[in-house]
Amino acid sequence: MGGETRIVEKFKLTPTCRGIDQNEEENMRFENKVVLVTGGNFGIGRGIAHRFAREGAKVAIVARNEERANDVVRELTDQGSVAVFFKADVSSEDAVKDMIHAVVEQFGRLDVVVNNAGCGSQNCGINPEDPPGLRWEIFRGANLDSNYFVSAHALPHLAKNRGSTIVNISSTSVFHGNWGLYGAAKVGVEGMTRSFAAEAAPYGIRVNGISPGWIETSPEETAAAQGGGGGWDMPPALLERMGTPEEIANTAAFLASDEASYITGQTLIVDGGLMITDYPSRSSLESVGHRVFSHSGKFGENR
Repeated sequence: MGGETRIVEKFKLTPTCRGIDQNEEENMRFENKVVLVTGGNFGIGRGIAHRFAREGAKVAIVARNEERANDVVRELTDQGSVAVFFKADVSSEDAVKDMIHAVVEQFGRLDVVVNNAGCGSQNCGINPEDPPGLRWEIFRGANLDSNYFVSAHALPHLAKNRGSTIVNISSTSVFHGNWGLYGAAKVGVEGMTRSFAAEAAPYGIRVNGISPGWIETSPEETAAAQGGGGGWDMPPALLERMGTPEEIANTAAFLASDEASYITGQTLIVDGGLMITDYPSRSSLESVGHRVFSHSGKFGENR
C-alpha cells in the first residue's frame, strides 16, 4: 500500500495467536465425514486439509500439481488420516463432473466442499501480450467458474447427508479496485456464496465464505507481495503481522461444523483488522490517539 510516510521497520510476521496443539485431544467434529478441498496441495488449502484431517475427516485433495498434492497426501496418511489425491482442472466442467464422480465412488459420500482453488497476481500465467478476453477468461475460470462447477456438481451428493456444507474462499481484494480482474472474480465468488446458500437451504445445506487478508503461504510469495523490498511500506494488518493458513483453516472448520448451524450465506472477513484501518491517516492518528480513544498512553508491553 502506498502513502507518503514509509515505515522502515520490518514488521514481524510470527503469529502471536495460540495455535492448535496437536498433542491435545481434538474435537473430532468431522469423524467419518468426507471433505473435498480444491487447491488442497499448497498454502491455505494445505492448511485446511490438515485441519479437517485432524478432526477425523477423510480428505479428497483436488489439484493439478501432482507432486505437491502427493506430498500433502503423504503428510496426512503419515499421521494416520485418510487422504486421496484427485487430479483435475476445476475450471473445466467436464473435469469437475468426472472428479466429483470419482470422489463419491472412492468414499461413498460427500459432506463438505471447500472451494479454495484459484489464481492470483503471482500465479495466473498471464503474459503482457494477452488480450482482454483471455485475461478475464483465466481469472474467471480459476476463481469463479471453478467455484460454480464444483458446487453445482457436488450439490446432489451433499443433499444426501444431514448437515452438509460448502465453504468458499474469497479475498479482501473484493474491496479494492486496484486488484483488477482478480478482485472482480472474487466478488463473483461472494455472490455465488449467497446464491448457493439460497438454492441449498431446502436440503439443509449451509454455504458460507471466508475473505482472507494477507496470509503467509510461503517466503517466496511474501517477498513478491512486498514488492521485493524486503519489508512492508505499511503493516499487512492492524495486528502488524500476516495471518497463517492455520488461522483460515480454523475458520473453515468452524463454518463447516455444527457450531455454525445457523450461519449461511455469509462471508467472514479474516484479515487481522486490515479492512477497518485507514492507513493513510494512521501516522497522524497515532500522534493524537489520546484524543480519539478511551485512554491515553499504553498499558504495558504485550508483544
